[in-house]
Amino acid sequence: MLVHNWREVLKRAWSVRLMALAFLFIVLEPIYTFVAATWVAKNLYIQLAMSAITGLLAVAAIIARIFVQQKVSGDLNGKPPAEG
Repeated sequence: MLVHNWREVLKRAWSVRLMALAFLFIVLEPIYTFVAATWVAKNLYIQLAMSAITGLLAVAAIIARIFVQQKVSGDLNGKPPAEG
């Protein structure tokens, strides 16, 4: 079941933003590997860095998900978030 303000969550939640960034790195990693294998020698450090960044972004998204974000969550007493 979706939360009542799912559109607002998609626009403003840091967890969603960080997961989108992690997704970008997940998509870029095989593209980089293909280009590196085709044109230049593979660089293990760049592959490790991209994997590490993806993992760190995923962990940051999990941490961001548990913190209250006033623009998304509203007050802790159950009030809906403010518009704008």
